[in-house]
Amino acid sequence: MCGIFGYVTNKEEKLGPILIEAAQRLTYRGYDSVGAATLRDGTIDLRKDVGKVEAVSEKYRFAEMTGSRGITQLRWATFGEPSQVNSQPHIDSDGDMVGAHNGNVVNNVELREQFIAEGMTVRSQNDGETCVHAVERYINRGYQFIDAIRLAYGDLQGDYAFVIGRANDDKLYAFKKGSGMVVGLGEGFTCVSSDLPSILPLTRTIIRPQDGEIVTLWADRVEVRSVKDGRLIERAPEQVSESMDAVQKGGYPHFMLKEIHEQPQVARELLHLLDGSPEVEQLVDRMKRARHLYFIACGTSYHAALAGSVYFAQLAGRPAIPVLAPQFIPQYAPAVGHEDVGLFISQSGETKDVLNALEAAEKRGMECYGLANVIGSTLTKATSFCLPLCCGYEISVPATKTFTNQVITFLYLAYRMAGQDTRELDHIPELMEQTMDATGAQVESIAKDINSWEDMYCLGYGATYPIALEGALKLKEITYAHCEGMLSTEFKHGPLSAVSRDFPIIFVAGPKDVPLIISGINEVKVRGARTIVIAEDDPRLHANADDVIVLPKSDAQISALLGVLPLQMLSYHMSIMRGFDPDFPRNLSKTLTVD
Repeated sequence: MCGIFGYVTNKEEKLGPILIEAAQRLTYRGYDSVGAATLRDGTIDLRKDVGKVEAVSEKYRFAEMTGSRGITQLRWATFGEPSQVNSQPHIDSDGDMVGAHNGNVVNNVELREQFIAEGMTVRSQNDGETCVHAVERYINRGYQFIDAIRLAYGDLQGDYAFVIGRANDDKLYAFKKGSGMVVGLGEGFTCVSSDLPSILPLTRTIIRPQDGEIVTLWADRVEVRSVKDGRLIERAPEQVSESMDAVQKGGYPHFMLKEIHEQPQVARELLHLLDGSPEVEQLVDRMKRARHLYFIACGTSYHAALAGSVYFAQLAGRPAIPVLAPQFIPQYAPAVGHEDVGLFISQSGETKDVLNALEAAEKRGMECYGLANVIGSTLTKATSFCLPLCCGYEISVPATKTFTNQVITFLYLAYRMAGQDTRELDHIPELMEQTMDATGAQVESIAKDINSWEDMYCLGYGATYPIALEGALKLKEITYAHCEGMLSTEFKHGPLSAVSRDFPIIFVAGPKDVPLIISGINEVKVRGARTIVIAEDDPRLHANADDVIVLPKSDAQISALLGVLPLQMLSYHMSIMRGFDPDFPRNLSKTLTVD
């Protein structure tokens, strides 16, 4: 997810320790590389590399760095693999400016090509450097710094926050579009960061810039201006009282809850990136020409792959085979070849079962592509190319935002396969927000009602079947209750015998599947079950089910995606009610690197 921090003081001093400590307070966001830059006497001292804060800062002696202004950055790779040259901060062509960003600039590739054509020195593949050159472009054309930033803002597409400084200056400048940014005001200094933790030990007087605003930081004051017209904006400082632990969790009691609520924002960032990715067209073209198409994954990622296979069939009329990675080796690997395409899905990019399947597929000549959240992971290096999930660091062990972004990626690819306008997907983040706002209180109430049960079922059909599997997995992971996910029509083939009075059965229903689901509801209700339905509003469901958790109107594919949000919340609330820590469930690991 990256983290940035900038500091301006009224005298030259040893800034290294301040930058190191600020970086350490942002490590919870996740990162693969770290860097720092200080500015003094018209020069820029830049030191950076791949690795942890402690190791890199010791190797490059960050503690010795001095100046009156400083910038540090933790990078979570999206554009450009983790490397020293892709690490941030970055300098401009002449080494006169230095800057760092948090977020994703989705037209990074196109802008880099423009900058190279304009004669700039482009050293990396990283979009943080693109932000620096975007400002440099207009400085070269004779614009004043604020106006250069305003024009650069219009060129940079995506969601990001950015801080930049010049060697012969006494200020830093920062601006934001979609990503977080906080400004701190102290005695003899000001600072700016992507998040509160790096600021709180220094000062609790802050200003919160809004999208489309530029902040100029002097040692004794800050100035906020509008990107649109450059006008001065009055913004009164506020006092912050939260603890460090609270702000790291964004004010939420657990990382899982925070990450559930981050899903709309990371979905926006993903959609922006997919729109700007030249690799999407290449992947879609190759999948169209494939003899057979396989989606290979484990656990939560397999559920996303299963949803993807439904989307590909429903929207593009293209069959895709979802398969659990270990089973791919005996069941499909002996029969695949160079005419086949495999998409290997792993949140961490290090899942051993997936890497084993990848190795078996490559030996048979299959074309292999990836979908992962960690750029620079083994999967991203071993496949032809790997689409990033753009989720940032997911601390809680149960996957939430990585799952929804995997499903959105599959939906996006299915749209492209079908030749449909992907702009229709741009309202998904808003629908996700509406779903959480509308269903939160009801889900918590239902959690109280069914929390005493140690067995339950979660049923779905079509596009909601993978969602039911994922909901059941979440309940198992963090409540330790046994919840079985199942195709709703299969329930009568045996499991129906488990139903007793008030036995909880959750249905996730697509808008076109209501008649079928009503049959399933009554099949268990007449035997005493407590029936809970997650679906769009429909009077037939209200007439038949005990509870209906209403989703906003969309379409069959998007509605299925929205259905996982109440299930995530239900799992979270039941875990808390049982006294468990949902972030770190027993016996489980975030990254499974063993067979």
